Amino acid sequence: MPQMAPIKWLSLFIIFSIAFMLFSILNYYSYLPSSPNLLNLKNNKLNSMNWKW
Repeated sequence: MPQMAPIKWLSLFIIFSIAFMLFSILNYYSYLPSSPNLLNLKNNKLNSMNWKW
């Protein structure tokens, strides 16, 4: 089996690196966390000071 030329390895490395970076970027930006409501934040702040002891 003949060996691949170094330029082929370099082009394969570049192609797979770009594909990995695109996949990672798309996964990072596809997740949108839900913003909490203002009412829930106010209730949590008020209830956090009510200790049960």
